[in-house]
Amino acid sequence: MATAGTARDGNPPAGSKGGTAPIFNEGTPPGGNSPGDSKESPAPFHNPPDATSSEASPVLEARDLRKRYGEREALRGVSLSASRGELVAVIGPNGAGKTTLLSILAGIQKPDGGSVSRAPAEIGWVPQQAAVYGKLTVAENLELFARLEKVDDPRSTVERMLDLTDLRDRADDQVSQLSGGNRQRVNIAVGLLGEQPVLLLDEPSAALDPRQRERVWEFVLSLAESGTTVIYSTHNIQEAERHAQRVLVLADGELVFAGSPRELETAVEQGEDGEERSGKGAGSFALSPDFESAFVAFLRQRGH
Repeated sequence: MATAGTARDGNPPAGSKGGTAPIFNEGTPPGGNSPGDSKESPAPFHNPPDATSSEASPVLEARDLRKRYGEREALRGVSLSASRGELVAVIGPNGAGKTTLLSILAGIQKPDGGSVSRAPAEIGWVPQQAAVYGKLTVAENLELFARLEKVDDPRSTVERMLDLTDLRDRADDQVSQLSGGNRQRVNIAVGLLGEQPVLLLDEPSAALDPRQRERVWEFVLSLAESGTTVIYSTHNIQEAERHAQRVLVLADGELVFAGSPRELETAVEQGEDGEERSGKGAGSFALSPDFESAFVAFLRQRGH
């Protein structure tokens, strides 16, 4: 079974350890995020952490992460931390370095500099493309990956995950017969078979319809409520505003903002010099005060 799990595309399954590294998202090869040039940029905007992050010690910390592909800088000294049960969204333009950052946190890629506080075995990784087998049932997929994960009791782990995903009534259905949302729930469950305290999600709701997205997010939010720290990348800015307690904005491989969604809006309202903006001087945000407009205006203010 383990051999079959690695023969599909030459990569071992997601979340596995003990000599088998997780599957890397084939749609996002290393270096897929195109970094910007090496010009100096303003220091990242940081607001004081909210009560959640300030009252609890970090479950995950990364310091001064750097990654180069030849002459290109994919990450430029990115640091972050996340507390127990915290939801952190990583957002930014295409090529900003989001997937590169998550893959380094997951241990799939090695950074050229910097450090991550937890070993890959302690971090669940869910790539954008589902790393499950369509011809196997839900229960068979979970048991296969549980054995690859070397969990102590694979069968009881499968039972626990069927309850956690609310897919017990679909346990004997082939994964290929599931909706996109349910397939993603299985994919996320596979990433957490080792009961890791941290879960990384790369575009968890990509290609899902609104109803499927809602089901996936119900599952993810329940994980956070039970204490799992969730860090996710997304191009859906509304998902960052709606679900994240904190957002990290990457641009050209740099961390240019870390704070709550509301703090990002405030940063745009005030501008870099701290003065209140009004009228057209604040860009589109002044006329359309929503988070997505604030995000675009913030990047424009920072020269991205």
